[in-house]
Amino acid sequence: MIEVQHLSKIYGSTAAIQDVDFSVESGEILGFLGPNGAGKTTTMRILSGYIPATSGTAKIAGYDVHEQSMEVRKRIGYLPENPPLYPEMTVEGFLMFVARIKGVKSNNRVSRVNWSIERCQLEDKRKVLIRKLSKGYKQRVGIAQAIVHDPPAIILDEPTVGLDPKQITEVRYLIKSLAGEHTIILSTHILPEVSMTCDRVAIINQGKIVATDTPDKLMSQLTGTGGYELEIKGDIEPIKPLLREIKGVSKVEGKSISEKENDDLHLIRVTAELDLEPGQAIATLIVNQGLGLYEMRRIRPTLEDVFLDLITEESQITDQ
Repeated sequence: MIEVQHLSKIYGSTAAIQDVDFSVESGEILGFLGPNGAGKTTTMRILSGYIPATSGTAKIAGYDVHEQSMEVRKRIGYLPENPPLYPEMTVEGFLMFVARIKGVKSNNRVSRVNWSIERCQLEDKRKVLIRKLSKGYKQRVGIAQAIVHDPPAIILDEPTVGLDPKQITEVRYLIKSLAGEHTIILSTHILPEVSMTCDRVAIINQGKIVATDTPDKLMSQLTGTGGYELEIKGDIEPIKPLLREIKGVSKVEGKSISEKENDDLHLIRVTAELDLEPGQAIATLIVNQGLGLYEMRRIRPTLEDVFLDLITEESQITDQ
């Protein structure tokens, strides 16, 4: 549905994005993840036809974004970071206006507006002036205007920025409900947004794509390690070398967490390979050594670990 190849945008001597490649299958949600200033919004603006690329190609539903811009615009719904709303219009009036300028046929406008209002749970707000809505409802209206003409592709740039936790959950559920019927690119710097909403992730940093895969595969392939955290009472120094001898254990770290003198309470972090489960051997060793095992927690790599590893690694390569 969406194909991006070797896309670059240069401002003077500064490259906002460089040689960006990714694709989005029909009905899929792709999370376009990166820190602020990484090139996310630039890419979204090129895909929506708002600005031209310096080089490279982007196609949506088979149409070239630059060469066939009007055809592309008919087939996308775009929600920029700041929703393009008219505050003095009612929700229903605004969506009727948007449906008209987006080419929805007159005999189909009412049904399309009603559908988008219902889909975005705006039924009780249809006659309310947009300026009187909360930020969360304004964001829903922004999504409603992006889908009112039933586009096959939807581009959402930071759709939950500035929302409270309840509003974020509501918008996240709305976005997930649109998958399957629509192909969605969700641009964000918020990690939970990606892991809880998206089928695949493209991570961009300093204008370059540094990884593309499912969240699970990124966590397993790029990080490669997990481990355990243990709270132990007793002298941990003698058991550190013994823990390192257990198959699958690659690293052992420990520190005191005692709040009182002579408590002798320690936290041990054991790094282990993901495809091995040395937990039973670790617990058995500690008990056999006569130490008190207060707590043992399994630690698995998160998308945040992968994200930080990738952008840190990319930054170090660039600085060299």
